[in-house]
Formats: sequence, C-alpha cells, structure tokens
Amino acid sequence: MKKVLITGITGFVGKHLADHLLSQKKYEIIGTYRSDSGLETLGKLKDQLQLKQVDLNDPQAVESFILSEKPDYIYHLAAQASPSKSLSHPMETLTNNIASELSLLEVLRKHTLPTRVLIVSTGDVYGIVKPADIPIDEETPMRPVNPYAVSKITQDYLALQYHLAFKIDVVRVRPYNHIGPGQKEGYVISDFAKQIAEIEAGKKESVLSVGNLNVGRDFTDVRDVVRAYELALEKGESGEVYNIGSGKSHKIADVLDTLLSFSKEQIEVKVDQSKFRPIDVPEIICDSSKFRKLTGWKPEIPFEKTLQEILDYWRKQV
Repeated sequence: MKKVLITGITGFVGKHLADHLLSQKKYEIIGTYRSDSGLETLGKLKDQLQLKQVDLNDPQAVESFILSEKPDYIYHLAAQASPSKSLSHPMETLTNNIASELSLLEVLRKHTLPTRVLIVSTGDVYGIVKPADIPIDEETPMRPVNPYAVSKITQDYLALQYHLAFKIDVVRVRPYNHIGPGQKEGYVISDFAKQIAEIEAGKKESVLSVGNLNVGRDFTDVRDVVRAYELALEKGESGEVYNIGSGKSHKIADVLDTLLSFSKEQIEVKVDQSKFRPIDVPEIICDSSKFRKLTGWKPEIPFEKTLQEILDYWRKQV
C-alpha cells in the first residue's frame, strides 16, 4: 500500500480527502493536525487514520516527522484558507502558508526523498480577470487582490522552483471555490445556510444578512475536488499546474434563492455593506480542460444536491 501524508487533515478538505482515499482501500493514511480541538471533525474516521500533532512551521519537527514516516505521497492542505480573514490577518496568512510548505520541501531537498507532493494553490491567484480572460486557464495573468492569494502564488511558485532547481516531484493544482457539508463559517454558501438553519431553529430573527449578491462564482463540490486531487498525483506531470473547477458560473443571488427555496420560513434578505470585499471580481469561470484531458475528471455531484446537503449539515449543527 502507498503511504500517504495529508497535512491539515482535520480541515474541511482534509477530512473529505481522507474519507475518499480510505474508500479506495489502497492507502495507508497519516495526517498532521495543529490542535486537539480539530480532531472532533474527523468523527469515526479517526480510528482508521494515523494522526500526529506537528507544527509545520517548525522545520526541525517537520524534518524528524517526515524522515520517520517517509511517505510516498504528500497532500499539502494545511493553510490559512480564508481570503476574508487574510485581509484582517495578512502577516499570519503569509507566514503560515509559506513557512509550512517550505519546511516540507526542504526536507525532501536535503534528503533526496522520492516523495510525490501535491501543492494546493487556488483559483484566487488570478484575481482581477478581464472579460477576455474568461474562462480562466493556467496562462491567465495573476492580479491578486488579497494576501491569501499572494500566499498561494508564493506556494505555487515555490513548488515550481524546487522542482526546477532540485528535481522535487511536485504537482500543482489551482482549485476554484469548493463547497460541501462540513465547511465552516466565513464562506458565502456556508454562511447563508447557517443563517437559514438558525432562523428555522428560532435562534435568529428572520433576517438573512448578505454581502455582494451580484457576482458569479465557479463552485465545485469538495467531494469532486478531492477525487481530482487523487488523480492529480496519479496522472499529473511533475512540475505542471492544473486548474480544477466546474466550468460554470453561479450568480450568488441565484444560489441564495435556491437555498431559500429549501426552507418554509419567510426570510427577509438584508444587504450588509461590511460584508463587501474591497475588490470583487464580477464573474469567475474556470477552464479546467487541461486537467480534464489528462485525467478524464469531471464533476459528478449536482450543484443543487450540494446546496441541500450544506443546509442539512447546518440544521444538525444549530
């Protein structure tokens, strides 16, 4: 069996990736986590995983851990992943996201380990896209609009640099918005669903607070995204980068209308200017044809099904 390391395994994507890889029954899975509180998110999966608390910003701790485990594959997911949080905590975002990856790459360089690594960047790196750039392919110029995107550009190109200079076996992916049950607050669809669930439970007045509804985004179910991650390490060309997304744009106003249609409550929608970002790109559509041609991957879970499951998840939480 291949030995797989998932950094940030207790995160939203980490949990879904672990669940997917376990279902394949061909991997031994090790996961790193930052704090004990995050272990609760894994639920019953904990019994099927090897878990290790590691500070990925500590190069010596990372070196000792990697040398003891010698994984065949590394899925590097650990990161501060909120664009909005990065605006209020830019130093934390940049330091954490860059240092953790550098710790991993340095161990592979120093000890010439044959480990294959997936470096997860983001579609946010493209930032302000012009109409002529849509749909957005891997050659689109990068015009980042928040520190999170800058940190991910650095991660992306740091991986490329280590591949070119030291022959480290890395595959880079730039996933667009991924959503699904278990996503925490701070992301637009999860925030909508949580508010609806709270209103239904009588824990909040029947007013739903929203930001900018007039933008379009490319959403993919996280369970389709983690399938893509596995394919990227199985079939991706070393050093290459691949966009991952649905290829469809959903206007946020329409997403909200769909979620509201799942509820019997009469809910007032109220715009909150504090929820607006300093710069918001009007529309984003991913061109993932490069990855699709290589792997045959395509999203399989219907968008409306994902929305229903997100709302049902929050109904259980509140």
